[in-house]
Amino acid sequence: MLVTGSDILNVANAHHFAVPAFNISSYSMLRAVVDVCEDKRSPHIIAIHPDELRHIRPAMLASIIRIAHESSVPTAIHLDHGASYEQVLLAIQAGFTSVMIDKSFAPFEENVAETARVVHAAHAVGLSVEAELGTIGVSDKYGETGTEEILYTDPDDAARFIEATGADSLAIAIGTRHGLYPSAVKPALRLDLLGEIKSRLGIPLVLHGGSNNSDTEIAGAVRGGINKINISSDIKAAYFVKMRQVLQDVHLREPNVIEPPCEEALRDCAAQKIDLFESAGKAELF
Repeated sequence: MLVTGSDILNVANAHHFAVPAFNISSYSMLRAVVDVCEDKRSPHIIAIHPDELRHIRPAMLASIIRIAHESSVPTAIHLDHGASYEQVLLAIQAGFTSVMIDKSFAPFEENVAETARVVHAAHAVGLSVEAELGTIGVSDKYGETGTEEILYTDPDDAARFIEATGADSLAIAIGTRHGLYPSAVKPALRLDLLGEIKSRLGIPLVLHGGSNNSDTEIAGAVRGGINKINISSDIKAAYFVKMRQVLQDVHLREPNVIEPPCEEALRDCAAQKIDLFESAGKAELF
């Protein structure tokens, strides 16, 4: 069931749900994500940021590809926040089935030119491309990309951008932030802006910084046309909070004792996201 990003997102767009894109950075996290998605019968995207890829090493991709091939639910392997044309080409060669080129910090015309270049290369080998327009915020030092100030996506710019690049999906800025929100920060999504962009484009839209937002806001974003939601901080926090608890027993040392409770905590968090995104049971649509 290894598929491209578009294979999954086009179905999500047609049937009005959002696919979870879970960022993983270890084999233990990978197995937990795959297991819960199979249990919930949810299509999903295994998202790997360049920093995460450096950590797990490209050689692990062979295992990820095999697991996706053997899975009972549609699975795409996605390069998250590719920073350059060259980085995206390496990801394609390594076996990713979906790529993102993130030039959202560049001037508009540079973003268009570099995205179009990536689209040309990826489409030539049958792969899909996610682009980004506008910039989301960063809540903590672990946020992948972003600024203190959110630069909201302009609907007119979005329409021009997709027409000029042919990108398959677009990550938009409507008020989210990468990372976990400080207690004093209350996120507020511009669902009105989402509705305007969706009506103009019609293509699958992506929400980055999906962790730590209220369920009410996320549910509203799904109803408003978001078809892919990136979840990284929430599942990693669940995993490592549990690990810190487990390691209170200083005599533990075996991974097969330490990691299973952490994987269960991650699965519980991911299962709640899958239900919230209305992705549970949607594997039957493929």
